[in-house]
Amino acid sequence: MTKLAYLDCPTGISGDMCLGALIDAGVPIDYLTQSLQSLGLQGEFNLKVDKIHHNGQQATKLTVELLNQTGSLSHTHTPELSLDSHPHHYAGHHHAHSHHYADHPHHHHSHHHADYPHHHHAAHSPESAEPTHGQAASPNSQTRNLPDIVDLIQTAQLPDRVTAWSLAIFRQLAVAEGAVHGIAPEEVHFHEVGAVDAIVDIVGTCLGLDWLGVEALYCSALPIGGGTIWAAHGQLPVPVPAVLKLFESRQVPIYHNGIDRELVTPTGAAIVTVLAQQFGPPPPMTIHKVGLGAGSLQLTIPNMVRLWLGESWQSGGENAARTTPLAQPTSPSPSLSPTSPVQTTIAVLETQIDDLNPQAVGYLFEALLSAGALDVFTQAIGMKKSRPGTLITVICQPDNVGDCERILFQETTTLGIRKTLQTRTELAREWHPIQLEHGIVRLKVAKLGETVVNVQPEYEDCAVLARQFHLPWREVHRLALAAWFS
Repeated sequence: MTKLAYLDCPTGISGDMCLGALIDAGVPIDYLTQSLQSLGLQGEFNLKVDKIHHNGQQATKLTVELLNQTGSLSHTHTPELSLDSHPHHYAGHHHAHSHHYADHPHHHHSHHHADYPHHHHAAHSPESAEPTHGQAASPNSQTRNLPDIVDLIQTAQLPDRVTAWSLAIFRQLAVAEGAVHGIAPEEVHFHEVGAVDAIVDIVGTCLGLDWLGVEALYCSALPIGGGTIWAAHGQLPVPVPAVLKLFESRQVPIYHNGIDRELVTPTGAAIVTVLAQQFGPPPPMTIHKVGLGAGSLQLTIPNMVRLWLGESWQSGGENAARTTPLAQPTSPSPSLSPTSPVQTTIAVLETQIDDLNPQAVGYLFEALLSAGALDVFTQAIGMKKSRPGTLITVICQPDNVGDCERILFQETTTLGIRKTLQTRTELAREWHPIQLEHGIVRLKVAKLGETVVNVQPEYEDCAVLARQFHLPWREVHRLALAAWFS
């Protein structure tokens, strides 16, 4: 049988809540502290563990106390209520910033996800380590970018699984932040304090899962929250842009639980979108232990992440639960996502033109994809009066037809658009992080039943390593495939 973990997140998820749940489930705080010291962050933080009550239930609240250069307490990682009445601690969280926003090193929200690079729910943990909303950090504040953090993790004496998972999570977070700001992932900057919080949350969570021997991780559907939060660049809707990007990357099932707060932080979203093999109801399992990780505020329902630990159960025959381990850094295993092809409904839009400046086509592609189109492509065709023309095809979700039609009418010379609804059969796809010499590359693995029929390295991951280490993109791509098949 396989050792399973299920994250039940009725009030969302943040990195500090994950870590609190793991400690509550039995991970020794001394082990975490000692292991995290190998990152070279001695004197920058302390871990503080408290037992608190939410709606009459006791849970473990983790606080990351950030220290100044003299080793005295500077601020705590547990978020506190910020300017808005969100339940998540935002003031102390740090968001990732791009070079474009160097003058605003932090985003602070009153939510527990107060930042981009690490995010703790204000509702989950309240005092923050950064200034309150809209406050900029000191001009001489230092920053850490993705290559800096990658170097810290790779040189630390961490278990192989912990290194691979941590790198994959940080890269996923940087990819999401970079997409939001329109920059390369390696250009995303984490303010120094924020980076420490994120490193502790992410690496600490990976250490805890590894210490518990978890072989397969599942996560519930996630509540989206609501309202707005203040960041360095102004007011942002909840979920914040980076969280939405992370949801999009794994097509995470979401719902509204009636609480209009920021409930999912970027750090929490990055952890589960990388490590969780499936979102939704729990798998068939026997529960051996439950760990409760608390946020800071009292909500209408207990504000905590519930970590269920147990084993897969087998009733024999076709009903036997089939599980496989979390991906290893060099020899990934299949995940637990369904392996049968699924049927989905898509919309297909077509229009043909013979009088559009070809330079406009590239812009059209960008506009359609930014609006949510699943795919856009062109074909050369012959039109009336023997004119060469172009057939433009757009594939999108049915509820996105209106936006795509508007863009086609605005950006092309077409006078009409054909549209049909079609059924598409999709292979099951899984993400597996692969540890290469230069870093982590995620592989998209397509399966038909139990048979792997296609393996492709993620383009952006290859591009990040190619730029960072001045390698040909094709070489990184080749190395990733070679690692999978070795």
